[in-house]
Amino acid sequence: MEPRQAAEPKERPKLRAPAEQPTPGKSHSEKVPLLERLGPGLVTGASDDDPSGIATYSQAGAAYGFSLLWTMVFSFPLMSGIQEISARIGRVTGRGLAGNIRRHYSPWVLYPVVVLLVLANTINLGADIGAMGSALQLLIGGPALLYAIGFAALCLILEIFVTYRRYSRYLKWLTLVLFSYVATAFFVTVPWREVALGTFIPTFSNRSEYWATFIAILGTTISPYLFFWQASQETEEIRNHPAEEALNKKPWQARVQFGRIRLDTMAGMFISNIIAFFIILAAAATLHAHGITDIQTADQAAGALRPFAGRFAFTLFAVGIIGTGLLAVPVLAGSAAYALGEALKWPTGLDRKPLAAKGFYGVLTAATVLGLAINFPVVQRHLHVTPIKALFVCAIINGVVAVPIMVVVMLMAGNEKVMGKFSLSSGMLRALGWVATGVMFLAAVGMFITLKA
Repeated sequence: MEPRQAAEPKERPKLRAPAEQPTPGKSHSEKVPLLERLGPGLVTGASDDDPSGIATYSQAGAAYGFSLLWTMVFSFPLMSGIQEISARIGRVTGRGLAGNIRRHYSPWVLYPVVVLLVLANTINLGADIGAMGSALQLLIGGPALLYAIGFAALCLILEIFVTYRRYSRYLKWLTLVLFSYVATAFFVTVPWREVALGTFIPTFSNRSEYWATFIAILGTTISPYLFFWQASQETEEIRNHPAEEALNKKPWQARVQFGRIRLDTMAGMFISNIIAFFIILAAAATLHAHGITDIQTADQAAGALRPFAGRFAFTLFAVGIIGTGLLAVPVLAGSAAYALGEALKWPTGLDRKPLAAKGFYGVLTAATVLGLAINFPVVQRHLHVTPIKALFVCAIINGVVAVPIMVVVMLMAGNEKVMGKFSLSSGMLRALGWVATGVMFLAAVGMFITLKA
């Protein structure tokens, strides 16, 4: 393994005098091949299709066939907009979202948001780790809980002992496993005319279960932990490329960096939504078509798929659960660690040695271990919780937390004290961000209405 970099000093000495300013556009991001320019946005988007998300999309396809495919088209510009704004905040300020909230807003805003984020991520971690263990059990038999422990340990070892540059490369390559869901759809009979209608013509229902599923899709697609992760990964990119700085220090790099961020974010969100699209499609063409309308976990979806799609399609689906879990667990744990670490002014970053960021790695480890603990029967009995119930609670928390976080993100993006000359005072990106915030607010209200119904 490569040795980790030492913790970076607070103020990095300038590489050259201000005379470098007249040569805009020369930075790491424009010297590397196109595919290598994809990083934080790609990994963020791919991690959105975690095992919990797979369960949600599978349930949507099983229960309502192709009629909810349109939600992937609808949500794409919204999630792209809010994620790009989050990334810009990280790149302009050189700090993650929690660090900026701490500097510019009241502790009464910061701490409730961070605590709820850490809680939601921990529950989500538990559900994802459990799904990975169950998926491996489906493939080879044996004890699912033991496999879950092994996956949790593997993720922790990689996060703590592998350098950021190498680890981010692993995460980037793991995104390829998502295409197993695209392949799965071609092993079944698909009525493409119905698919086209479901994709481009929205259909609605007055059933509360339909709206609950719609809200769950939005909550799974636009999740708070994604905002924190992508903003923090932009700060990691700055630290790992000596020629680059936060844009409020080197504004002449903005053209190149904003172009890279847009390309990276749109690529990541497109992959996220196209994979979710094919998961819904596969479940609709097999499970819904054969009268199976109740799927509550990702591994249950994989198991139900086998009689109708065949062994190979089932294997692809199950392997995809494991691969997406390996991708999502570090993002969930890492975003919790970044948020709490920045809120408490701790050194943060996967590029730091463990002893140089004890609090950061402590939170990362604690979130993973506590999430794993949810899968132990004794804990489930004591807390009266099951993985399915945990996912339900997590969806509620994510839906509620997303709205105030998105409001704060949008206020920061338009605040000159935070963003300087790069504040978003107008334009399409600002409009997309506020529309996404409004949609999530209506979704949160709808969630409570459907709960009461």
